[in-house]
Amino acid sequence: MVPTSYPFQPDYAVPPGWVLEERLEANGISQAEFARRCGRSPKFISDIIAGKAPVEAKTALQFEKVLGVSANIWLGIEKRYRLHLMRQAEAREAEESAEWARGFPVSELVKRGALRQVSSAGEKVTELLTFFGVASIEAWTVKNETVVVAYRHSPSFESNSFALAAWLRLAELEAGEQTLKDYDRTAFMEALKQVRQLTRTEMPQALVEARHLCSEAGVALVWVKQLPKARLSGAARWLSPRKPLIALSGRHGSDDQIWFSLFHEAAHVLLHSKKSVYVDGETNDDSGDEAEANEWAANFLIPQPAWQRFLAADAYDSEDSISKFAAEQEIAPGIVIGRLQHEGLLSWRSRLNRLKVKVRLG
Repeated sequence: MVPTSYPFQPDYAVPPGWVLEERLEANGISQAEFARRCGRSPKFISDIIAGKAPVEAKTALQFEKVLGVSANIWLGIEKRYRLHLMRQAEAREAEESAEWARGFPVSELVKRGALRQVSSAGEKVTELLTFFGVASIEAWTVKNETVVVAYRHSPSFESNSFALAAWLRLAELEAGEQTLKDYDRTAFMEALKQVRQLTRTEMPQALVEARHLCSEAGVALVWVKQLPKARLSGAARWLSPRKPLIALSGRHGSDDQIWFSLFHEAAHVLLHSKKSVYVDGETNDDSGDEAEANEWAANFLIPQPAWQRFLAADAYDSEDSISKFAAEQEIAPGIVIGRLQHEGLLSWRSRLNRLKVKVRLG
């Protein structure tokens, strides 16, 4: 995760010109005389005293010879002063950027240990930039505008783009803590077959085992509890050309939703652009890549021929028939319920929802 402590940084620094002026007065040397001894113009010395010109290495050596004060000391004073000015400029810029910071769920990020607790708006901006690993708001904007974000499902909810970006960053940091093998598409397909069987294993152990299987194939699987105003179930993206990421939020709190989200995001990894970020949760997009990912996930979990035979039996409103079919397919019964509901064959409030398992991630 991001650093949570910094060394002490005083909010003041002595300009080298002040020190020079004091030394000249103490030695009874005028600025003109000092300039002559250093082989410099009076204006140059005046500019240093006024803070308009920096003390560079050559100048520091000249001061050392004339005043007997080490060149290292002069350079150290100069360095600290210029750094202080830069910090002041950044602080002013950060204060002016407070509106940007207000878009993020700062309190929740502090609660999770992603940000330090700070008081001023400027400090919050600095904390957020450090969290995102960028040097400026402009860099953050470029980073977030260069990815194509695809959304699907749950049109009744509206996500805040800042909260969404923060959630994706949390997932990225979580993935960074995993040790992965090189990505292997064939190995990932084999891993997904084993993950499919894990849908009948008790949570959260099933996801822990799924994470291991994915890591062996070079895919980072993480789960990060959703942030306020970030209404999403999962996301898929490539962190590098050889490192795909699948992130789950557990938003809906049931096993069928979590498993479907995992396989939906897996479809994006297998089938779609490495340059895009795919987010599951914002709008009901049933076209293009999202429709393809939906279809792939549904048919990977329940092959279409088996599904058609099950529907033809016309017993899909029976708990026994659903449980039997799920056992035959080696998947969780909740997945069958979820597909029936998605296809409009079963009410979202059906009594058969009791076959689903409640899950809380994070």
